[in-house]
Amino acid sequence: MKSLQDALYNWLTIKVVCDARPDDTAAIETEIMFRNILENDHRVEVKGIRTDEDMYFIDFSQESEDKSVRFPAELIDVMLNQIQAEPDKYKNYN
Repeated sequence: MKSLQDALYNWLTIKVVCDARPDDTAAIETEIMFRNILENDHRVEVKGIRTDEDMYFIDFSQESEDKSVRFPAELIDVMLNQIQAEPDKYKNYN
């Protein structure tokens, strides 16, 4: 994944799903994959996630430089909202 912004967006989207569905093995595996992309390809260490009504904020360091990026909540929550709207389509299979 070439773009750091895309990697952060994808990781945060699935991280939100993992937090809401801690037993979802597919979500956990996907979160690990995107976290590895952040760490290995972009040399990013996530320091924290903050939210307000409208935005998600990711605080991270990249090569010893502290940075922050924000994403609209409506974009990040799309996947979780879809899963919650149609839970029968997103069953957890072990």
